[in-house]
Amino acid sequence: MADRTASSSPMPATALLDALGHSMSDKRIEVLRHLVHNGSISQSARDCGISYKAAWQALDTLTNLAGVTLVERSVGGAGGGGATLTEAGHALLQAADAMERARSEVLARLQGAGLHQPVLARLAVRTSMRNQWPCTVQSLHTEGGRVTVLLHTDSRHAAPLRAQVTRESAELMGLFPGQAVLAMAKATAVQVLSGAAAADGLQATVWDGEVTRADTGEGAEVAVRLPGGVHVVGFAVGAPLQPGAQVQVRIPAAAVVLALVDGAGLAGA
Repeated sequence: MADRTASSSPMPATALLDALGHSMSDKRIEVLRHLVHNGSISQSARDCGISYKAAWQALDTLTNLAGVTLVERSVGGAGGGGATLTEAGHALLQAADAMERARSEVLARLQGAGLHQPVLARLAVRTSMRNQWPCTVQSLHTEGGRVTVLLHTDSRHAAPLRAQVTRESAELMGLFPGQAVLAMAKATAVQVLSGAAAADGLQATVWDGEVTRADTGEGAEVAVRLPGGVHVVGFAVGAPLQPGAQVQVRIPAAAVVLALVDGAGLAGA
């Protein structure tokens, strides 16, 4: 693996905030924290209960968000090399501690007013994705480097929602059956069909629903309500659709992104 060296440029304050879009429970921050004590990426991976590859993905993601190198790695030598946090890496951890304390205080006050953390966390996620569904992980199916996650939505009448993520993302999120997550999909990735959608096994979700509103014209945006009340926004395939029409909604598993309900950052394939 190529040597990774530290950047001499200071860490901009805005980039520091970008890198802290994760809660303290996110293993990305946890990998950095363990590095302070053991100086080894492989040991940090073991301490976090993730693979060596997932640990590097965590560091690469945080580095991309921060805009500067957070870890300096030395290769070879009698000790076999090691890894240390740069000045920017230490600053990131200090900021993470401060943000977590502030976050806990705010949540405590809001919960005292009757607002519960899962709802607040969902509302805090800012994204361009029109489709957002609170879900519970039902099961995980691993094949090669991919993990297909089956999810229960609030609609008991709908088939499980399927999401596909990398093994490393599943490890970093710590996904397990019964876990609460927020599933999201871009409207442009959702197909709304007047006929039967093709069955793709674990590769896609197919839901039956009723059109509640639709733009005019072929390939127009369509809003669909499932029998249990869950709403989906997608685009019509073929002829224009009218409100009241019975349709099928097809959502590719690879188009579904998962977010931890406790406010951690997004993770996906």
